[in-house]
Amino acid sequence: MENILPVNEKQRHIILDFLRGFALLGICLANYPEFSLWTFLSSENQISLSTYNVDIVVRFLQYFFIDAKFYSIFSILFGIGFSIILSNAFQRGGNGKKLFFRRMSGLMIIGFLHLMFIWSGDILLLYAVTGMFLPFFYNLSDKKLIYLSLIFISFPIVLDFIQEIFNIRFAQFFVNLQWQVAEKYSITEENFAFWLRDADSYEKMFQFLKMGFFERMSEFVDGHRFFKVLGLFLLGFYIGRKKLFANLADNISLIKKVFFYGLIIGLPANCLYAWSAVNSKPLGLTIHSVFYTFSALPLALVYISAFSILYIKKPDLKIFTIFSVPGRFALTNYIMQSVLGVVLFYGLGFVLGTKFGLFETEIIAFFVFVFEIFMSFLWFKFFKFGPLEWIWRIYNYGKILPIRR
Repeated sequence: MENILPVNEKQRHIILDFLRGFALLGICLANYPEFSLWTFLSSENQISLSTYNVDIVVRFLQYFFIDAKFYSIFSILFGIGFSIILSNAFQRGGNGKKLFFRRMSGLMIIGFLHLMFIWSGDILLLYAVTGMFLPFFYNLSDKKLIYLSLIFISFPIVLDFIQEIFNIRFAQFFVNLQWQVAEKYSITEENFAFWLRDADSYEKMFQFLKMGFFERMSEFVDGHRFFKVLGLFLLGFYIGRKKLFANLADNISLIKKVFFYGLIIGLPANCLYAWSAVNSKPLGLTIHSVFYTFSALPLALVYISAFSILYIKKPDLKIFTIFSVPGRFALTNYIMQSVLGVVLFYGLGFVLGTKFGLFETEIIAFFVFVFEIFMSFLWFKFFKFGPLEWIWRIYNYGKILPIRR
């Protein structure tokens, strides 16, 4: 693999780094209600918080603007990155597929360690496993990529219909394992929300994480995440193959169409999705799945296309620099959000879990991201890669790469 190296500074595309940074902000806002343990509180405990009336509004807005949209953006960007990796590897005469599988195995290790030892909400392990399938789609035509992408993204509607009609749950196996582990450590529905806050040792925290591993597996199966992520990866791969990110100005009419139709479909669908989510799916699982499918991707594409249009017209805006620098270190910043969440809210740190409402939690999440921006700029003055990106690259390329500028 001596001819295969990472892209250099001149090969980077600012808009992609910006979108990664923007996605990191949204992911932080989406994940921190779980870190603060607000998500796990009973209705009675949530009502007792001083911000409850505001939290009702924030919760609806979160489902409308944040939930599923930013992980969709992240997944699309991952697919774009996949196309860049393979095309660069083949151009340089390297074994592109071999490099890619090695890259995925490295991400799988990082994701597993994150999931098992830091936070049960990891997405990287799923990305790595799903990514293993991507090279098999490499030679498909553009039309087939788009068709398969839409099929995979929509397929969860069929799966939810089957579950609802036959009154079954595909994830029941993992749910049973979750509660078997929970029973072993006396984790119950009553103390579930407070366990991590009261865990004054890593041993206690790890007991919850072992249960959380199976809970996360059940979430992946319940949410049919493999099909959704694979569909988004293929969409991203199509965008990368067509080099739309490298020729934004030449494709502005297409980008404007994506923005327009994304709004037309996404705004009403997100109203319905948010209403359904906050009211515990009153029309049933299948209809809720329909709302999700027609809300998440269209609004994610609105975000992507809106900032792409802005970048075409005003590429020198400060906002692109501010978000692109943390976006360069997306892996490190993603894991850092988890570390900071543990320090802030769990018993090992400042023990702030369960003390804040949703509104306050989102403010904390925003300032966590501001802190990451500051640290990213500081790091970028001296180093080319984030620490985890550097380790991942060493694993990928089998050689020590210079990290200092």
